[in-house]
Amino acid sequence: LAGSLESTCPFCRHPTEESLEEARTRRIEANDPFAMCQMGIRRYHDGDYKSAVEYLSKAAELGEVTAHFELSLFLSSGVGVEMDEKKEVYHLEQAAISGHPGARYNLGCTEAENGNFERAVKHWIIAAN
Repeated sequence: LAGSLESTCPFCRHPTEESLEEARTRRIEANDPFAMCQMGIRRYHDGDYKSAVEYLSKAAELGEVTAHFELSLFLSSGVGVEMDEKKEVYHLEQAAISGHPGARYNLGCTEAENGNFERAVKHWIIAAN
């Protein structure tokens, strides 16, 4: 009985032939930005940085907020891509505009590093709310 729900749809409980990996692949092929972002994060944890950047870039193009934030982290650290502060700030801004608090906080840190303390505080206040 414990494993009986594993092969059913979590919403309608009908049996499904499709594995989790097949479902993820189908969603990626359908250009689902959330699925692409999750695959990018998964590739990152597997150590495949080039593939991670590709998935995250595609997800960001499709408007996935978390993908923008994750790409900003890649660009600030140089993992899988060449460090690029302008692109990093672009992705932080896109994520912050869409309401990502971590991106807003990091944008404040970037402003503080550049000596724009008033703007930094504004970003931090928004991130805290």
